[in-house]
Amino acid sequence: MTDKLNWDELDFSYTEVPYRWRAYWKDGEWYKAGLETDPQLPIREAAPIVNYGQGVFEGNKAYGTKDGKVVLFRPDEFGERLNRGARRMAMPEVPVEEFVRACKEVVKANRDYVPPYGHNGAAMFIRPMLLGVGDHIQVSAAEEYLFTIYVSPVGPLYKGGLVPHNYIIDHEHDRVAADGTGNIKATANYASTLATAKKIRESGYDDVLYLDPATHTKIDEFSSANFFAIEKDTNKFVTPKSDTVLPSITKKSLLWLAENRLGLEVEEGDIKVDEFDKYAEAGAMGNAAIISPAASVTYKDDRHVFYSETEVGPVSKALYKELTAIQFGEVEAPEGWIVDVDED
Repeated sequence: MTDKLNWDELDFSYTEVPYRWRAYWKDGEWYKAGLETDPQLPIREAAPIVNYGQGVFEGNKAYGTKDGKVVLFRPDEFGERLNRGARRMAMPEVPVEEFVRACKEVVKANRDYVPPYGHNGAAMFIRPMLLGVGDHIQVSAAEEYLFTIYVSPVGPLYKGGLVPHNYIIDHEHDRVAADGTGNIKATANYASTLATAKKIRESGYDDVLYLDPATHTKIDEFSSANFFAIEKDTNKFVTPKSDTVLPSITKKSLLWLAENRLGLEVEEGDIKVDEFDKYAEAGAMGNAAIISPAASVTYKDDRHVFYSETEVGPVSKALYKELTAIQFGEVEAPEGWIVDVDED
């Protein structure tokens, strides 16, 4: 089937590949771990994931590098975050070393579907999921669990590459509840944003940005990505610090790169919705888009334009270039960030 794939024309959508990884949990232990070929999930109608949303998931990528390798980006960090979500949702943890091994095995099994280096940022998307399954009609934690990973070749989240986007703040709804599950990758966190996302895209916006649910005065995050801004006078890289924001691996990486490779001051703190004038650049950051610069953010009747509606700001551009160069093997990576799928 790979001969039918045009690597340069891939969009961010699902392509079925031959193998996925699965492991099953019951009576206190994981069993039957390995590759499977059936894309249909073995889930019963009374499963807690279906009835009560007991599930967490992750999103990472595998990259075809400049020297012909296939690598994962910080897979241990994604495994640790999955387990933080598992603890919050009363689910069994997946040992991080097993999480990384499973990611490597499923990518290797579908190696022919990993986009080669040099095709408009195309990569292999990796979706691990931990789901409450089995027949369990009560509102309580499941007694059986499924850990599964599927993969798919994908292109960039937004066609056109690194270009500015127009965002809008939803001031009528919260993404998550204060003191809720916003800081884990729980399935229900994303379902609650779908209606707004559909509405704003029909109006020409690219994504929706949410305020903190406690005071509605500070920026929290986008429907599926973290927010960042660059101060005008200092070039300081600022991103919200909030218990309702998902601790993004991309954010963690960009904070380190901004400070250690670009020499910028960095800060996790409050970004007030009425103080956009302080910032020269802003945008979204996450695994899917890496960086999606903001041309504008609209809040109620006010549309604030950042660096440019047509050009990407210099700091956003430099950070995007540095991180993607690491992922595709063009520059040396910080220790532990890159894992070759063929190495033990």
